[in-house]
Amino acid sequence: MTGKATGGAGVADSFYDILTGDDGARVCRDIPDSACRHQPRNFLLHAASLVFSKLGDGLADTKLVMAWLLTSAGVPASLIGLLVPLREALALLPQLVVSAMIRRRPVRKMLWTFASWAQGLCVAAIGLAALTFQGATLGVIAVVLTAAFALARSVASITHKDVLGKTVSKARRGTVGGVAETTSAALVFAVAAALALGVLPMEVPVVATLVMLAGLCWFVAGVLYSRLAEEPGATEGAINGLAAVRAQFAPLMHDARLRRFILTRALLISTALAPPFYVTLTTAAESVVGSLGPLMIASAAASVLSTYVWGRLADVSSRKVLMLAALLAALANGSTAALALWQPSLAGSAWGVPALLFLLMIAHQGVRLGRSTHIVDMADRDSRATYTALANSTIGVILLAGGVFGLVAQWAGVSVVLGLFTLMALAAIASAFTLDEVQAAD
Repeated sequence: MTGKATGGAGVADSFYDILTGDDGARVCRDIPDSACRHQPRNFLLHAASLVFSKLGDGLADTKLVMAWLLTSAGVPASLIGLLVPLREALALLPQLVVSAMIRRRPVRKMLWTFASWAQGLCVAAIGLAALTFQGATLGVIAVVLTAAFALARSVASITHKDVLGKTVSKARRGTVGGVAETTSAALVFAVAAALALGVLPMEVPVVATLVMLAGLCWFVAGVLYSRLAEEPGATEGAINGLAAVRAQFAPLMHDARLRRFILTRALLISTALAPPFYVTLTTAAESVVGSLGPLMIASAAASVLSTYVWGRLADVSSRKVLMLAALLAALANGSTAALALWQPSLAGSAWGVPALLFLLMIAHQGVRLGRSTHIVDMADRDSRATYTALANSTIGVILLAGGVFGLVAQWAGVSVVLGLFTLMALAAIASAFTLDEVQAAD
């Protein structure tokens, strides 16, 4: 559906025009006409809520911050190693069933709000536990709370894409994510710099407090999201349990576009799995702890410098964004593998690994914004929740299998794993080339 509405002169309209370049005209594609007049306000509420949720992600980063906090508190490595697979896989696997629950509700924004609050409670509880417990006890608490966090995140993830598709026009959705990623990353960068420069002491109470503040961020995000103006959506076809799983796998059998997208996304999971292997290249435990600040700076700087650009590019061609991001990932992983083989002293230096992580995280941000924008624009209003859930659940299974890369690293070395990730990224370029240009005019 395509329509135009003239925006008012309010603050929301002005900010919206600056961020999107609409200059007072409201171009509304693939959303109801009744939602068009609310688009500037909804755009800013989406962006603001995502700023706070992504700030929470940065302050409680599982791969960096949580790992440092739990290691410093004496948690066994075997428990710490469960956090990333649980967080990633359990946030994706339940979505086929969750999507059926979401579809039964004509207005879905409060599901995201409640899920955001649940995530905040789990994260804040981990921070509080780090001030109270140590060792295996803290590790078990963190694992259980991370699993609960991931389940809440599965509801938030699929709800967000569905509500975004109902409230923000095609060719504007990638910009929402880009604005949010850039703003939140700038805030995380400031915190990382404070840690790296010693302004904030690198101590368990300080980092645990940052984690608790991350929990508060998710609470604020939920409040903002609840203020969206959301039109009722379709509720037909909502089914439960295993019936939902069987019925919603049907599109995978009949839609070649969806199969190509899932294949591309599966090859690009290397951008999510690779960062822990970058960290292991710092050989001494002291070096790993000391590199937390620089690694956080590298990750945040990559988001600040790339996400808004990726979001704008994704609104033009999410297919090309995925291709370019895959190329950057191949360069980063290939260079790091070569460095590990032939210049291990540089790989173990204070800024050697963070510099390469910076390039990888630029690629990762492109993958995240490209894949999200692509599937939202590829599906229509009635199939968006189902397609998103099916893609996410399939990738969740693959992520669980991704644990084999840890065994490969132990047996053959980190450089071999990074070489495999390089090959996956190169294959992703070819796979993304076959995707449709879903941003093409209707």
